[in-house]
Amino acid sequence: MGPLLDPVDSDSTLPRQVDVVVIGGGIIGVCATLFLARRGISVALCEKGVIGGEQSSRNWGWCRTIGRDLRELPLAMESLRLWAGMNALAEAETGFRPSGVAYLCDDAAEVAHYESWLARAADQHRDYQRVAHVLSAGEVERVAPGTTNAYAGALHAPADGRAEPQKAAPAIAQAARRSGAAILTGCAVRGLDLAAGRVAGVVTERGRIACSSVVLAGGAWSRLLCSTAGVTLPQLKVLASVLRTNPVAGGPDTALWATGFGIRRRLDGGFTIANGSSSRVDIVPDSFRFLRQFLPIARAEWKYLRPRLGRRFLEEWGEPSQLAPDRPTVFERVRILDPEPEIALSEGALATVKKAFPALQGATVAQHWAGLIDVTPDAVPVISAVETVPGFFIATGFSGHGFGIGPGAGRLVADLVSGGEPVVDPAPFRLSRFRDGEKIRIESGF
Repeated sequence: MGPLLDPVDSDSTLPRQVDVVVIGGGIIGVCATLFLARRGISVALCEKGVIGGEQSSRNWGWCRTIGRDLRELPLAMESLRLWAGMNALAEAETGFRPSGVAYLCDDAAEVAHYESWLARAADQHRDYQRVAHVLSAGEVERVAPGTTNAYAGALHAPADGRAEPQKAAPAIAQAARRSGAAILTGCAVRGLDLAAGRVAGVVTERGRIACSSVVLAGGAWSRLLCSTAGVTLPQLKVLASVLRTNPVAGGPDTALWATGFGIRRRLDGGFTIANGSSSRVDIVPDSFRFLRQFLPIARAEWKYLRPRLGRRFLEEWGEPSQLAPDRPTVFERVRILDPEPEIALSEGALATVKKAFPALQGATVAQHWAGLIDVTPDAVPVISAVETVPGFFIATGFSGHGFGIGPGAGRLVADLVSGGEPVVDPAPFRLSRFRDGEKIRIESGF
């Protein structure tokens, strides 16, 4: 069972026509919907399950700028600015707190690695010189009070923060509704309706909605829905397991990454904990379909990946290559992706945390869950118009970074759809980079 979400009721009436349909009610979809609606654009969000039901409620809840691929850094900085005002904008609790985020270093080599990244970030973005800094071994106590580990240093961004994934997307969706958007849950989109090669609407399980633009923010489902419009999106999925503890006194306020664990404090007094150094990758038919494009990142990240050939291969092999808009699809059959968590992996992370922070010896597990992260060949998202299908926009492939940069990504989507001045340069996120001859660059931060 996934995390407990704040509920969002569905609008009862399917609109016959809007300017924009957003597909997917995760953090990217709800943010795009909010920023579109606030511009006076009529928009309907269609979610096959519930708002935030998949990876947008299953992530760590970090809102960070440090450790980003430098192509993402401007978007991360804009997102942090938006997160700081999100409670006021949503008129609800999203859980955001500027608690700081730090990466702890085991040795001098890690310190040098972070110093190099920080120098490149500051060189590319002068404003970043005021955002992050490297702590010495003697200064680590400031971000990791009470640790018994002898860390060599840390990369620290004091204004980076944390939010509550189970609260944020629902709160933002409700704000979008108050701004005039239609929020339709339990309403799967079966495919795009095209006329003369461009978007004319979408076909949902509840009927057709006419529109001139569609934003696909479907997370792990995006590649499949793209295929219904003849668009190839190179995308695979990574399983990430997480646990939360019951409330416990003590422990760090700063969100921390270290060898063997990632930890952040929750509003309820517990902690969200995971192993950030190991990820399960199921081998599926798309693994072979996109093998050439994903080889560079597989080589670069191999020590963190654990491939597995199992039932997911057969499940995806059995899916039809084409979806029929007049018949139920997999989107209706699987309302919420709720994969089995790797309990031993998460509990191993908890054990490592307890060794590092004796004050947390009394922490007990309240819940385990897992989610499927949608990844691209360079671990950078696609936020882009689709040149071959006018009116079609994609915002997906956030590669585990989507929650933190969700507000900025939603703002950028709204800019692209409405023809406004983009809040950041969208060129690094264009879909065409995977087919225009540009070499795939792996700069996935840490």
